[in-house]
Amino acid sequence: MCEEYFPVNNRKELLTLIQALATDARHSPEAWQNKSVADYLEAMASWMEDMDGYYKNRQLPLPQNISWGVFADVLIAAKSYE
Repeated sequence: MCEEYFPVNNRKELLTLIQALATDARHSPEAWQNKSVADYLEAMASWMEDMDGYYKNRQLPLPQNISWGVFADVLIAAKSYE
């Protein structure tokens, strides 16, 4: 599931994806190259730098009108949210 293109069109679908990733990390840690939070965040930053190529290689449209501010809020809040 985690290596496939997983379309997310709303908050509920994003929550489902995040929960699936957490479950996968817990149950199949050997499948994760980036096991620590720091490694995962560094890989996320690297991927975002190259994301145009990801969509182009899969012949998918480059996302438009992304709310980068909300994504930033989520990343920062997750540092201390219980």
